Amino acid sequence: MPSLQRLTRPLRSARTWIALGVLAPLGMVMVSGVMLLDLRQDAWDKAEQTSKNLLQVLERDIARNIEMYDLSLRAVVDNLKTPGLDQLSPALRQLVLFDRAATARDLGVMLVLDENGDSIIDASTLSARKVNNADRAYFQAHKARSDLGLYISEPLVSHLTGTRILVLSRRIDKPDGTFGGVVLGTLKLSFFTRLFDRIGLGRDGAINLYLHDGTRVIRHPYAEADIGVNIAGGPNFARFVGSRSGRFVGPSVRDGVERFYTFMQVGDLPMVLNVALAAREIEAEWRQKALVISVIVLLLCGLTVALSLLFERELRRRSAMQAELAKLSLTDVLTGLPNRRAFEDAFTRAAVGAKRLGKPLSLLIVDADHFKLFNDRYGHQVGDEVLRGLARCLSASVHRPQDHVSRIGGEEFALLLSDTDEVGARRIAEKVHAEVSTLAIGAADIGAGAVTVSIGLATALPTSATGAAMTDLYRLADEALYEAKAGGRNQTRCATPHEPAVAPLKQVLRLMR
Repeated sequence: MPSLQRLTRPLRSARTWIALGVLAPLGMVMVSGVMLLDLRQDAWDKAEQTSKNLLQVLERDIARNIEMYDLSLRAVVDNLKTPGLDQLSPALRQLVLFDRAATARDLGVMLVLDENGDSIIDASTLSARKVNNADRAYFQAHKARSDLGLYISEPLVSHLTGTRILVLSRRIDKPDGTFGGVVLGTLKLSFFTRLFDRIGLGRDGAINLYLHDGTRVIRHPYAEADIGVNIAGGPNFARFVGSRSGRFVGPSVRDGVERFYTFMQVGDLPMVLNVALAAREIEAEWRQKALVISVIVLLLCGLTVALSLLFERELRRRSAMQAELAKLSLTDVLTGLPNRRAFEDAFTRAAVGAKRLGKPLSLLIVDADHFKLFNDRYGHQVGDEVLRGLARCLSASVHRPQDHVSRIGGEEFALLLSDTDEVGARRIAEKVHAEVSTLAIGAADIGAGAVTVSIGLATALPTSATGAAMTDLYRLADEALYEAKAGGRNQTRCATPHEPAVAPLKQVLRLMR
């Protein structure tokens, strides 16, 4: 049980609840902060994984389709070398040169151009539609170099259809290795818009496809003004071409919106594909959760602080009540002086202190003379006034903080004088007689001098072999009081010094009771 009391004692302290009222909300704020940061990181991790998955699907689809178209171009280049091709009919020649890929949904036209840029074979018709593309950059590039392989142009407007296209082309060499023309296939940009339109990335999300020179092929959401724009000088593009894949957060060159970019190269093609998610949209759901959690935590913190303050106030009120009750338990209700219990505690402390310090300790027991006659003649109410008057007189006789005045029962009082020898105690006794001699009770017409007291005085000198022992102090003072009574009252008698009796302090306190 004592162990349990020691454990629960801090919970009864107002300071403990004030500390809890501060630390508990701080703890909740810290825990909720860590939790919110973890939720925020989860949102970004989810965005990254979603972007990667989406990017891989789109990259495979684009690379596969361009590879399929490139295989058709390779087949045309190889089949043009077939002996006797010129002797075949136009219809049969088309069957030899072009496969079914030439009729795919998003493949615009497939043409063979001679060394002058004129169309000589058209996959769509037996008679080639007349067009000259010698001014196109891809034609000039193949003409200048024989090692380009597949060349992907910037977005163009078709001379034949007037639609936005991407031209895929390969060089045709003559038997002697000189430039003999170009075979080309056009890929409609509708292929990319149809592919991207199925994807929802939020209001500010985007998908971009770039060539390695920084030219934007397509952007989702589609805007005509975005096609063909070159961002090679921007910091974002330097990151796109710096590695085969990666991710970063940065502002968009186009509109300044901060986005989370996930990018990768499209197969072995000179193209970069990226998925860009707006940073604020990634955190939008997290912000809503954070707001709700923050409000709840703040409410809980406020409630915790309020309850702690209320509990602390209640503890203070109870502590004050307990202190008041403790004070009342040690106070005589009639006179306001410390009662017998308080005197016993003070006597114990004073005796221990006197022994430890080797200082004298004096005790005066004061008893009102003929008090029963006052009660019988004037009534108990006047008797109570007499006792209150005596309490005031005794209190006025001492002025040191360590001097203790108490009512120990009936009309009997005690003055405990620490660090006071017999001479000093006599002076206090004389002062008590002087104060009491001025006491008058006007309501009962009791004049000054009518009330007197008898005093028994004893002094303990711990260092003196002839002085009274501490444990005998009360008994000696009480005996001296009876001598004063027997000697005619209204006087002070001092205890006769003799060898100290070895009586336990508990026994003395028991005698006092």
